[in-house]
Amino acid sequence: MKKILTICLLAFAGMPVLVSAQSTASVKSGAWRAVIKNAGGELPFGLDVQPTADPAKGVHTYTVYAVNGAERLPMDAASMQGDTLRIPMALFDSEIVAHVSGNTMKGYWKRRRVAQQYQTLPFEAQYGTAARFKPTTTDQAKASFGGTWAVTFSEPDGSGAYPAVGIFKQTGNQVTGTFLTETGDYRYLAGNVYGDSLLLSCFDGSHLFTFKAKQNADRTLKGDFWAGVAGHEIWTAKPDPKAALPDPAKLTYIKEGQSFAFSFPQPDGKQLSLNDERFNGKVTVVQILGTWCPNCMDETRFLAPWYKRNQKRGVEIVGLAFEKTADLAESGPKIQRMKERFGVEYPVLLAGTSDKAQASKALPALNRVVAFPTTIFIDKKGKVRHIHTGFSGPGTGKYYDQYIGEYNRLIDKLLAE
Repeated sequence: MKKILTICLLAFAGMPVLVSAQSTASVKSGAWRAVIKNAGGELPFGLDVQPTADPAKGVHTYTVYAVNGAERLPMDAASMQGDTLRIPMALFDSEIVAHVSGNTMKGYWKRRRVAQQYQTLPFEAQYGTAARFKPTTTDQAKASFGGTWAVTFSEPDGSGAYPAVGIFKQTGNQVTGTFLTETGDYRYLAGNVYGDSLLLSCFDGSHLFTFKAKQNADRTLKGDFWAGVAGHEIWTAKPDPKAALPDPAKLTYIKEGQSFAFSFPQPDGKQLSLNDERFNGKVTVVQILGTWCPNCMDETRFLAPWYKRNQKRGVEIVGLAFEKTADLAESGPKIQRMKERFGVEYPVLLAGTSDKAQASKALPALNRVVAFPTTIFIDKKGKVRHIHTGFSGPGTGKYYDQYIGEYNRLIDKLLAE
């Protein structure tokens, strides 16, 4: 997915410590309307809090889900200390920390970037509030945003333009959908239509996305896209049921005269190479990913059970993880944690850092690494037969179904050869 503009790094030192000395309180179970505040204003999302222990016995732990449209994304086990709730998302090095007082939470969300540098933003939540975005002048939808849209994103000055496809479903003033780009999709978006304005957002533990736009008399759209702490782009759109992206099989390719190869360490330090015996005579799928990347986790959620069902057919999968640091002592446990979370039984290697230029150097047979994830299909003779850039996740609906069908047909073809 495209990296969004400026990233502000704020040191966590100096942030208020919210843990209270008073006896541990409890959190009301059910739906909360949560808000993280960034440069684009309020980014709302849903939280569903469910107790997993008996507060009467003095144990206060919770299962918490981030709710974005149809997605209920489980976070790590949350716990109370005093009147402070901690909701960790270890896979993404992030955490929500908030005072709880009756129907209100107030605190901050933080995410570690590198070393001991953190992104930190204010967080609030209100119990039982249904509306995702609060209406301003009207709570009625006066425009229709459902359907498929040809979209262009760019920097505020108009530079760096790139295409996208918007797909939205609208019922009354409720909207769900996503944007597909050349490098991946923006996952599950949800929001509202008030008057002629479209408001969409997503929080998945790693990404913060807010999209706002107004519809003009000719049904074209113009608006803003805010990401992370201060990332900002503008976007325009027009209705187009035939809107499509460039062929994802043509963005990354093998350089002329080059052979694809790799040798990187597993989390336990053991090297694994494409020349190893486990890959000989097998159809092999190489997954270029990062544990920090929600699109990659969507692909992993598909590949992990698929591998269990299909390994005995003569298929292997290997993940090449590009992480925030190439230090195996730090990134190895993150890779292992990801494998445990998704039940991954295929090897995942630490291939380098998440900078795309560095990732391209680590795999010199490729013209470039355009996106995380990128999926490489290798036949039984060790020849690269297909490279797919990006991944259309389950939030894209029919596009996800289409990709899964193409994936299976390609594997069947390679196995039959």
